[in-house]
Amino acid sequence: MTGQTQKTPPAVVRVVPTVPAAPAPAVTLVVTSTPTPAPSAPKPLPVAVTGSSIVGRIAFTSDRDGNGEIYVMNADGSGQTMLTNNDAWDGRPSWSADGSRIAFHSYRDGNSEIYVMNADGSGQTRLTNNDAEEKTPAWSPNGADIAFISHRDGNYEIYVMNADGSGQTMLTNNDAWDGRPSWSPDGSRIAFHSYRDGNSEIYVMNADGSGVIRLPRQHVIQIGDQLL
Repeated sequence: MTGQTQKTPPAVVRVVPTVPAAPAPAVTLVVTSTPTPAPSAPKPLPVAVTGSSIVGRIAFTSDRDGNGEIYVMNADGSGQTMLTNNDAWDGRPSWSADGSRIAFHSYRDGNSEIYVMNADGSGQTRLTNNDAEEKTPAWSPNGADIAFISHRDGNYEIYVMNADGSGQTMLTNNDAWDGRPSWSPDGSRIAFHSYRDGNSEIYVMNADGSGVIRLPRQHVIQIGDQLL
């Protein structure tokens, strides 16, 4: 109708219920660690052979019982044990590379000959057998050969033989005295001393006796029976 005030319809208010948010799930923090492995045991050191000693054991000669006999002891001097026991002189012990046997010389059969025995003194066996003296055995690094000196040809010369006494072969041959053979670590050469030039000098040769050379004095270091 004309002239009448038009009413505004009331506003409609919609109430939307509020839904509470779901609680956040609990978080558990798990801390893990990688265990540290236990240290491994150290590897054993290889056995090393030097003259009359092997790591942990020393062979030597003593006349404490009235004449020279072969003994062994620990490296600290404990456990001294007699290995040979007879009325003759036994001396110059030399270990095999694996430490299972000892070569030595003995006068038990009337003159000096080369013998071997087990490391506990058992199984003593004569390797050389003649009227001349044979002395100072030196076991090769591989355990297959033994160098020694012999007077069988009128003066001392250096010989080598198999570890069982077979294949005895002269390596040096001259009118002078040759002695004290000592193997190189790889077994390819033998050092020795000789009077062939009028006085004692150090020489080196191949394991078969070839290639003999005299060493200048300044190149020679001697520790006991070992030439370096």
